[in-house]
Amino acid sequence: MNDFDRISFASLEEDAEFIPILSAEDEEKLSKEQVPDILPILPLRNTVLFPGVVIPITVGRDKSVNLINDANDSNKIIGVVAQKEGSVENPKFDQLNKVGTVAYIIKVLKMPDGNTTVIIQGKRRFEIEELVQEDPYFKAKVTAYGKIQPLPTDNRFQALIGSLKDLALQIIKQSPIIPTEAAFAIKNIDNPSFLVNFTSSNMNAEVEDKQELLELEDLSERATVLLGHLTEELQMLELKNDIQSKVKVDIDKQQKEFFLHQQMKQIQEELGGNPIEQEIEEMRERASKKKWSEEVEKIFEKELGKIQRMNPAVGEYGVQMNYLETLLDLPWDEYTKDNFDINRAEKILDEDHYGLEKVKDRILEHLAVLKLKGDLKSPILCFKGPPGVGKTSLGKSIARALGRKYIRMSLGGLRDEAEIRGHRKTYIGALPGRILQNIKKAKSSNPVFVLDEIDKVGSDFHGDPSSALLEVLDPEQNNTFYDNYVEIDYDLSKVMFIATANTMATVQPALIDRMEIIDIGGYIVEEKIEIAKKYLVPKQLENHGLKRTQLRFSKEFLEHIITDYTRESGVRALEKRIAKIIRHTAKKITMGKKHDPKLVVSQLEKILGPAMTKEKYQANGHAGVVTGLAWTSVGGEILFIEVSLSKGKGKLTLTGNLGDVMKESATIALEYLKAHSEDLKLAPSVFENWNVHIHVPEGATPKDGPSAGITMFTALVSAFTQRKVKPRIAMTGELTLRGKVLPVGGIKEKILAAKRANITDIILSVDNKKDIKEINKVYLKGLKFHYVKDMMDVVKSALLQEKVKNPVKI
Repeated sequence: MNDFDRISFASLEEDAEFIPILSAEDEEKLSKEQVPDILPILPLRNTVLFPGVVIPITVGRDKSVNLINDANDSNKIIGVVAQKEGSVENPKFDQLNKVGTVAYIIKVLKMPDGNTTVIIQGKRRFEIEELVQEDPYFKAKVTAYGKIQPLPTDNRFQALIGSLKDLALQIIKQSPIIPTEAAFAIKNIDNPSFLVNFTSSNMNAEVEDKQELLELEDLSERATVLLGHLTEELQMLELKNDIQSKVKVDIDKQQKEFFLHQQMKQIQEELGGNPIEQEIEEMRERASKKKWSEEVEKIFEKELGKIQRMNPAVGEYGVQMNYLETLLDLPWDEYTKDNFDINRAEKILDEDHYGLEKVKDRILEHLAVLKLKGDLKSPILCFKGPPGVGKTSLGKSIARALGRKYIRMSLGGLRDEAEIRGHRKTYIGALPGRILQNIKKAKSSNPVFVLDEIDKVGSDFHGDPSSALLEVLDPEQNNTFYDNYVEIDYDLSKVMFIATANTMATVQPALIDRMEIIDIGGYIVEEKIEIAKKYLVPKQLENHGLKRTQLRFSKEFLEHIITDYTRESGVRALEKRIAKIIRHTAKKITMGKKHDPKLVVSQLEKILGPAMTKEKYQANGHAGVVTGLAWTSVGGEILFIEVSLSKGKGKLTLTGNLGDVMKESATIALEYLKAHSEDLKLAPSVFENWNVHIHVPEGATPKDGPSAGITMFTALVSAFTQRKVKPRIAMTGELTLRGKVLPVGGIKEKILAAKRANITDIILSVDNKKDIKEINKVYLKGLKFHYVKDMMDVVKSALLQEKVKNPVKI
């Protein structure tokens, strides 16, 4: 509780005792009274007492009550000072201001709540010199503050006092809480000094500002500072009143608009109906035809009831209308009928895509079970493979085979969770998430829904979209998918979700666990030729307005395009090259130039430019150069590990933009070689006299992973023994510190890369044998595989006993 709360004049009876007007003669008498040497000090919280001014205060602290009782029983004279911090409950002496006012106790009133109200009048200002008593209350030695000065009589001072009076009267007029008696008092004050004190005491200002005024000795200076405070207070009051008047005008305007809308509604009904009512009736009619659940129907009716009670002019009306339109547009329990003709589905899949037998079998299996059971939760498939192998287009073929609607949603660069779940409809411009937006577009609750590039989903401070996708892609949860905008559970369990990705390395493990991963590898040259003949060439001829008779692509011509102008695992770049050749011919035809429909290889350089530099096997004339196989998100690649030796102190240098894992593989390979140097007829001291430099060409390309471990070891052995590497051999496998060869992934892509580089022999871990058995024999034609368990097996399979020409003496 506040010990000294100011009591407003409005709460007191109209008594002249509370608003006394001090004349100049009275003030002169007060100023001449002697200030006692010792005064009991009463701390005031949030209040400053000025000479001549009468104020009521409420006393609650024990020290303060004791002081008032003792003073009231004696001479009724006390010293009043303001606390520096009003929040302090029991202030210490150094927490009080040094300048205060001598006060006379006029009346002590016991209030019904137990507190004591004291009415005091200020007399003279004093300054505390030192504390002489602390308990039961403060007593201090004091001296009079400020010299007694005659009143100024100059015109400037008179104008200043006149301005103070005018401002005070304006503030009283503007403020509804100041009683009219205050205006009467201000008008009747003819004593300038008392006017300044009275106005300072009653103005709306901080205690610090009032204390500053109390401590100013010069009356003219005090009046000038006070004038600034009153000016600021008047401006604030005028601003508040202006705002309140504008609010009142707005309310009056809204009421007027309401009555006008009611009149307009009545007129429209007489003229033939209200368009808003008609729109609501149309919504209700559409709702009656929906197949939604009882819960959705109740929510719709509730929201429709809200909009009927709304004023169409308010902003929320449009938000509510959009929400109801969304509910009506969503295909609640509306499904397309699946086509269970397995033979037809197989024919469609074969028409649209060459190969991909594993994927096609999985789709046909799902159709077969669905046909037998009648109801089956749709699988969540994820097609993983390099770009251009047909992952996205496969989803369209599946939709055609099943007779379902097809929807594709690209997730590349998606960073905001609200893109999946939507925004709450209270936000301006809120919309449902893209999942329900696409379902609405499909007008079916069981489309084939392709989530393209699921490995490209990002995350930031807006949230993690991958986490939102967990519910979408979980067959056990997606029957109650919650969108923040719709705010009603939506059943996605009949939707056939198909995700696509180039790699699973960037996909959340929890998301991977919810999907069935199906690898779609790259194509060999023969497959690309068939795809080009059956799909790409006819498609591009049609796109460019040419007939098949106008341009013929031979098998030899297509093979040269593939080997000389593409390096990818898929066929996207091949399609671009074919399109460029067709455009070249279309230009000739439209210009009336002669052209031969049959394309020949010699034309390629003129149309497509110089052939690309091929990945090719490097001859084995140099020691320390070995071919490795790598896998990236865009397919398989071959890479060369180069080892160079120079005399030194055994320093190891690694270059070629290698990642941490690859650097560790190099260290392991060198340490294993040191540990088994005797088996390879190398003196242990040789490693102390030669520096080793391992380099992987194409330094601008970052490289990482463990699969180059055995390649690095083989290159090191070749460099130190100066033995030749077997011709046209490549390898891939992880090396352990014990010399074991561990299996690696991406085998099919690596095999395709090897075939493109004319490799004939491949060294793999014996544990990768199972991967080879799963690959179509067509891909393995012309390749010989060497399965190894440890590094000594690798050395036997990869190196010849013959040394290179002009070997370095190690």
